[in-house]
Amino acid sequence: MRIHFIAIGGSAMHNLALALHAKGYNVSGSDDTIFDPSKSRLEAKGLLPGEFGWFPGKLNSDIDAVILGMHAKPDNPELARAKELGLTIYSYPEFLYEQSKDKTRVVIGGSHGKTTITSMILHVMQYHNKDVDYMVGAQLEGFDTMVKLTEDTDFIVLEGDEYLSSPIDHRPKFHLYKPNIALMSGIAWDHINVFPTYENYVDQFSIFTNEVTSGGAMVYNSEDPEVKRVVEESSNPIKKYPYRTPNYTVSNGTTLLETPEGPMPVEIFGEHNLNNLEGARWICQLMGIDADDFYEAIASFKGASKRLEKLAETANSVAFKDFAHSPSKVKATTRAVKNQYPERILLACLELHTYSSLNPEFLKEYKGALDAADTAVVFYSPHAVEIKKLDPISSEQIANAFQRDDLVIFTDPSEFKTYLFDQKLESSSLLLMSSGNYGGLDFAEVKNLL
Repeated sequence: MRIHFIAIGGSAMHNLALALHAKGYNVSGSDDTIFDPSKSRLEAKGLLPGEFGWFPGKLNSDIDAVILGMHAKPDNPELARAKELGLTIYSYPEFLYEQSKDKTRVVIGGSHGKTTITSMILHVMQYHNKDVDYMVGAQLEGFDTMVKLTEDTDFIVLEGDEYLSSPIDHRPKFHLYKPNIALMSGIAWDHINVFPTYENYVDQFSIFTNEVTSGGAMVYNSEDPEVKRVVEESSNPIKKYPYRTPNYTVSNGTTLLETPEGPMPVEIFGEHNLNNLEGARWICQLMGIDADDFYEAIASFKGASKRLEKLAETANSVAFKDFAHSPSKVKATTRAVKNQYPERILLACLELHTYSSLNPEFLKEYKGALDAADTAVVFYSPHAVEIKKLDPISSEQIANAFQRDDLVIFTDPSEFKTYLFDQKLESSSLLLMSSGNYGGLDFAEVKNLL
């Protein structure tokens, strides 16, 4: 098959391009800019466009399908040419569904935890040499790409994102996969630019539940009241399997998971991660992995990329980087680090970087999110607010939102870095939470702080 990608350089798009190339498809693509690691990885397989930009001449009637990425605009000239030629145009999730119609589709959904849960499942499957297709939202240790598509496997495991499918298809991605087996980890309002009200956001998860194929299964976190309500109120004729956080203890900075064979040390920590682990265990069971085999495999799981990623550690100090940015993730991650190292001083630094987090109307959702930290710091860039065309926000608004009198607030990257590198971090835990880089912070330098 001949496949052309419009906006091939995106994280998800270039991984799909690599997967189809590995499957033997003839792949081409365009983009107006491509950064590493996408650039290097495409170049290594001969898929990097010869020059950046949009070239309608690349489209002709011999192309079997066009895949449209979110980075492209609705008036993209290549998209216009594809429509003119009557070519079949797919969004990323639509194409993944087409590739997996004859497989058992396992879809992991939820406002938080889905990358980690998907990663856990794939780790367990790889440990036991069970070959599955997959799409996951982070680069995993031991996996070449974030997407794998073959003809032979029985299962495909898909991370089910609730964000829009494409510039011309505003359905959430996870509505398009039609899962045979699904999981819902939690519901906490996010993507305010797309879902302007909480009720509208929750509706997307009701639709997701109703899209599970008749007779299929929904594994759900019964500790989340909204998840519990959405799943249990659904009249879809599916099996429903609730799960809860398993029992565990923390001893000398090590988390011990209670199992039928007794306490077992695990690499991950935090109540939210143990809750994710239990959801993954249920999914693996439905995929044919029994509890003993699951525990054996999960003991060596170190976490998904950018999720509580350890940057440095000494005998009495540790530094983590985490992707957390939504209020529920920030609260869970901060609490997890404090509970893991209760005797240490926790310095938690959060960058407000996303559209939602920089929206004055949404800021109040962060109330209490940093309460577990001994010292709490918030960094945001007024320039980022301006670029996103949002109303300006002040330090006073942020302080009021977090409801913490001692909150330290920075808007200048150099001032934040100076503050950070002036800290004495003996007997401390440092937590850096952001989907950005604090205006240019080199995370590799953080190890010099300890």
